Amino acid sequence: MSKEVIYERVTKVVREQRHDTELFITLETSLRDDLEVDSIELMEFIIALEDEFGIAIPDEDVDQLDNIKDLIDYLDSRTH
Repeated sequence: MSKEVIYERVTKVVREQRHDTELFITLETSLRDDLEVDSIELMEFIIALEDEFGIAIPDEDVDQLDNIKDLIDYLDSRTH
């Protein structure tokens, strides 16, 4: 799966979780700061990503994911 496809799937999940189909998302978009998610929303987002990509994302890995680019790189490494 290409990083472009991963990006599209990630942004789809983000927009669904934020209930905003027009949300502007870049690679630098911060999961916590720009998207203003609290810890519960972050876990809901991670669960949605796990479902979307069919993988488990350990809690210790979540702490290393700061922005959309980090997330795409992580998912790319886990789906190959």
